[in-house]
Amino acid sequence: MDRRTASDNSGRSAELKAPARRRLLGAATILLLPVIPRVAMAAKLLAVRTWPAEDYTRVTLELDSELRAEHFTLENPHRMVVDIQGMEMNPALNDLVRKVRPDDPYISSLRVAQNRANVIRIVFDLKQAIAPQVFTLKPVGDYKFRLVLDLYPKVAQDPLTALLKKMPQKKLDEDPLARVLNDISNNPKGTGMTAMPVIPNSVAPATGPSSPGKSPTPLGRRRMVTIALDAGHGGEDPGAIGKGGTREKDVVLAIAQKLKARIDATPGMRAYLTRDGDYFVPLHVRVEKARRVKADLFVSIHADAFPRPTAGGSSVYVLSERGASSTAAKWLAEKENSADLIGGINIQTQNQQVAKILLDLSTSAQIKDSTQLASNMLDQLRNVYRLHKPQVENAGFAVLRAPDMPSILVETAFISNPTEEQMLRSAQTQDRFAVAMHTGIQQFFRANPHLASTG
Repeated sequence: MDRRTASDNSGRSAELKAPARRRLLGAATILLLPVIPRVAMAAKLLAVRTWPAEDYTRVTLELDSELRAEHFTLENPHRMVVDIQGMEMNPALNDLVRKVRPDDPYISSLRVAQNRANVIRIVFDLKQAIAPQVFTLKPVGDYKFRLVLDLYPKVAQDPLTALLKKMPQKKLDEDPLARVLNDISNNPKGTGMTAMPVIPNSVAPATGPSSPGKSPTPLGRRRMVTIALDAGHGGEDPGAIGKGGTREKDVVLAIAQKLKARIDATPGMRAYLTRDGDYFVPLHVRVEKARRVKADLFVSIHADAFPRPTAGGSSVYVLSERGASSTAAKWLAEKENSADLIGGINIQTQNQQVAKILLDLSTSAQIKDSTQLASNMLDQLRNVYRLHKPQVENAGFAVLRAPDMPSILVETAFISNPTEEQMLRSAQTQDRFAVAMHTGIQQFFRANPHLASTG
């Protein structure tokens, strides 16, 4: 090999090795760059809300990302401490302090502070011992991630006891059994009780005015009947919202309260509200509450919504054994059955077996009685406003699956219809719906005296 050839080969070898050297130098440069630790971004607090009620108080923190929280309780005095990871102090947390209401049954006050890096501590000063539930919810509907703090009483009050405590003496005098139960609840250990009152085989004749203050219409000799009134939605779940901002949960609670006043003014009848304020009640708990107070009827009250704003009119639904009676009915039932997701149920602690038993025991006899009640109700509602459909509709509403009482769901009007939204805001119209439903209930018991017979 001559010198020129050797020189050429050497040059080509150097050219081939150059890219490799450049790659190696580049890699070395990358390795020599300083390693910058990644700093976790603190979650952004979007909103804080409180929902105080006799049943329980709920506190909700809505954030843009999911968080973890740890909690524990203390005694003497009663407190709950919650450590939220992934948060820094934020002016919005001051809103939580301001949202504590003086009449909250559980929270006296609260304090918020930075406990340590990336951890916020909330200390709740409590009015009584609690059994808390703390859980997170994934984004659903208009909500992002939610951290939910539910403060339940350590000893929950029985719904029947609560009902009796709120009954006026006049009503207790009408119902001898209620008097006995009320005495027992007020004297759990028998203190001050000398003898058990004798319960007669019949009570005074029950009557039913169509509105408070009017002369009563005889209904025959009956025991006290209990009507469970279920105002749909509540708390975190506003239900449907009209174009003008009217919330379904507010309208239906107002109607339920007006209907309760009329039922309570009817001798031989009393009403029980599954929700008497603005707070969330899971669907199966609504059914369970009605059963605990030995309700004879269950009436769930709603204000319909539909994608088409021209849809309108009143409707009455009963549970379907074979599917929905229309596409719209199926769509509505699916929407209403999603209330637990919107309202925020603690799935981890929900007793799925008990819920399944409550929701799967409906009978043909119950559906038959429910259909008759719905027909009576529909006949009365047509006097208030036009009907969406002239017949009772069927759909798989979870809240109607009580096995031992006639149950119906009343859609008073379409809140998604601007004209009907305005109508639903009117106290006079709300009262007219209450009168119609009250009359429908009375007609049902006149046609079915055996369901309200003395025992």
